Amino acid sequence: MINILFSAKPSVWGVYEAPLRRALDAEGFAYDLSRDHAPEAVDYIVFAPNGPVKDFRPYIHTRLVMGLWAGVETVVGNATLTQPLARMVDDGLTRGMVEWVVGHVMRHHLGMDAHIQGQDGVWRDGIFPPLAQDRPVTVLGLGALGAACGKALAHLGFPVTGWSRNPKTIEGLRCLSGEDGLTEALRDAQVVVLLLPQTPATENILNAETLSLLAAGAFVVNPGRGPLIDDAALLDALENGRLGGATLDVFRSEPLAKDHPFWAHPRITVTPHIASTTRPDTAAQVIAVNIARGERGEAFEHLVDRNAGY
Repeated sequence: MINILFSAKPSVWGVYEAPLRRALDAEGFAYDLSRDHAPEAVDYIVFAPNGPVKDFRPYIHTRLVMGLWAGVETVVGNATLTQPLARMVDDGLTRGMVEWVVGHVMRHHLGMDAHIQGQDGVWRDGIFPPLAQDRPVTVLGLGALGAACGKALAHLGFPVTGWSRNPKTIEGLRCLSGEDGLTEALRDAQVVVLLLPQTPATENILNAETLSLLAAGAFVVNPGRGPLIDDAALLDALENGRLGGATLDVFRSEPLAKDHPFWAHPRITVTPHIASTTRPDTAAQVIAVNIARGERGEAFEHLVDRNAGY
C-alpha cells in the first residue's frame, strides 16, 4: 500500500479526486489517496503551491512531489523541498495552449480587431492581410508548450523560429539558442510568442533593447509568465508605434490591478490567465503513470532541474 497525499485547495480536491482514483485504479497498485496522511507516512505528494504543504521537511519518506501546474517558479526555490519535483506536462494543457496561441496569433495576423471594432458604416476595401508565409513568427521557449505551439503555427504556413536556452531540433521549426541566437530569433519577427519559464535568466527578456529588434508594427503574445516582459518598455514601444499590439494573459501581479495602464491601452488585450489550464482527466493520468514508474523502479518523468529553475 502506498500513501498519496493531495495538497491543494479544498475546492480542487472535489475536481480531482474522482479522475485521480480512476487513473490510479487503472495502474493496478494498492494505494491510499487522502488529504490527511501523516507526513512521515507519505510516499507521493500531488501538489499545488497554494495548498497546505509549505514545509517539506516532515515528509521524510516521500519519493516524489508532483506539481499540478506547469510552472514551478513559486516552489523550486523552497529550501525545504529536497525531494524530487516533477512539473505537470499534460496533453490537455498543451492542447488548450495551442488553441489559445493560434487563435490570438491569427487574430493579429488577419487584423480582425479593425473589423470587429470598426463597424462604422465605412466600406474600406482593398486592404488584405499577408499570407502566413510572409509573417515570420518567433516562439521564445521550446518546452512542451512552446514546441507544440510552434509546430501548429508552422503547419498553418507561418515561418516559425524557436529559441531556447540549449540547442534543440524540432521538425518544421528553425531552432536557435544562446544569446546570439536570441538576437537572431527576434530580429524582424512580426509576431513573438513567449512560452519561457520564469527564472532570473528570463526576467525582462523582452525589454527596450530586444523589442527594438522586432519588425515595425510587430505583435507580442504572452501566455507564459508576466515577468518575461519589461512592462514600461512594452508600453513605450506601443506608444511610439514600434509595436502594433499585444495580447497578455499573465502579469507580474495577479489579478491585474484595476488601475493598471494595460487595461485602458487601445492596443493591449488583457486576458485573465486563461490561456490554458491543467485538465483533471488528463493530468490524473500523468500523475498515475509517474507513480507507477516509481513503483516499478523506473525513472520519473518531467523532473525539474533545480539549477535551471524549471
